Amino acid sequence: MLKLGILDQSPVFPGYQAGDAIRHTVELAKQTERWGYSRFWVSEHHDTSRLAGSSPEVLLAALGAHTSRIRIGSAGVLLPHYSPFKVAENFRVLEALYPGRVDLGIGRAPGGMPIASQALRYGRPKERDELFGETLRDLAGFLSDRLEPGHRFEGVRAAPLVETAPDIWLLGSSGFSAERAAELGAAFSFAHFINGDGGHEAMRRYFADYRPGPLGRAPRANVCVMVICADTEEEAERIAVPLDLSILLREQGQFQRPFPTYEEAVAYPYTEWDRMRIQVNRNRMIVGDPKQAKARMLAFSEEYGVNELIVVTVTADPQARLRSYELLAEAFALRG
Repeated sequence: MLKLGILDQSPVFPGYQAGDAIRHTVELAKQTERWGYSRFWVSEHHDTSRLAGSSPEVLLAALGAHTSRIRIGSAGVLLPHYSPFKVAENFRVLEALYPGRVDLGIGRAPGGMPIASQALRYGRPKERDELFGETLRDLAGFLSDRLEPGHRFEGVRAAPLVETAPDIWLLGSSGFSAERAAELGAAFSFAHFINGDGGHEAMRRYFADYRPGPLGRAPRANVCVMVICADTEEEAERIAVPLDLSILLREQGQFQRPFPTYEEAVAYPYTEWDRMRIQVNRNRMIVGDPKQAKARMLAFSEEYGVNELIVVTVTADPQARLRSYELLAEAFALRG
C-alpha cells in the first residue's frame, strides 16, 4: 500500500501575510493528520517573502503540540550552516516532547541567496563537500552519545538526555546525498519536485550500495513530488497555471516576486522559450483529477521503487490546496 506524506514550505498565498502562512501550516498539519497522512515535514528557506518557513525546529514544536499521531520532521535542516551539536540538542528537545514521532531531515542546499548563507554562517567559511560525511557522523554521535574514542568532543553530551532519537533522513536532488545516505546508513528522500532528472538512478544506487551505519540500520526511501489534484482535470489544470509561472520566475532569478494569482499567470507575456520550460517543469508535477492523480502517483512510485511519496502542493488559494490533499486522501483511502 502506498503511503503519503506532506512537505509544506509555508507558502505566503496572494492576499495573505507571512504570519498567516505559518498558521496555515499548523492547520494543514492538524487536518492532514485526520485524513491519514503518514508524516508532515516542513522546510527551511531564508531571505524570501514567498515562503515563511525559515526555522523548522521551532515550527515543529508547534506542530507536535497541535497533533498527536502523525510523524513530524524537517525537510530539511541545512546542516552545513550549523553546529551538529546544536542541531542534536534541538532535535533531542523535540524527541523529548514527542517521542517516536520526530524525523530529522538533513539537507546541504544553501536555502537562499549567497548573502543569506553568509549571514547564517556569520563569517565562517563554506563547508567543503568532503566534510559533509564527517559532520553527519558527528551529528549521529551526539544523538546517540557514541562519539568515537579520541574524538575532539569526546565526553560532551547533547541535552536533554533522552532514551530515543529521531529518525535521520538525508534529502537530496542529486546522487551526492544518495551516496552519503547509503554510505552512512541513513534513510533517503529524493526531491523530484526540485530535479525531475536523475532521481531513478540515484535511488537505484542508494538501494544497491546501502550499508548499515551510524545513521541507520536498514534502507528506507521516499520521493517528494509536486501534486495538484482537483475534482476535475480542467480545474486541476487551471489551479496549476500560477505554479507553472512561479517555477518559471524562480528559474529566472526572481526569488522575491510574490506567488502569482491565476489572473496574473494567464496575462503573463510568455515567450516560446518560457512555454518550453513550463512543459519541461511539468515533469516535476502530477496534475489531474483524483483518478488520474492516483494512477500517475502509483506508476511514479513503482518507477522509483518506493512505497511512500511526499506530496508538496502549492497553489494560489489555500482552500484549493486543502481540497487537493483531501481528494488524494479519499482516492488512496487513507485512514486517520
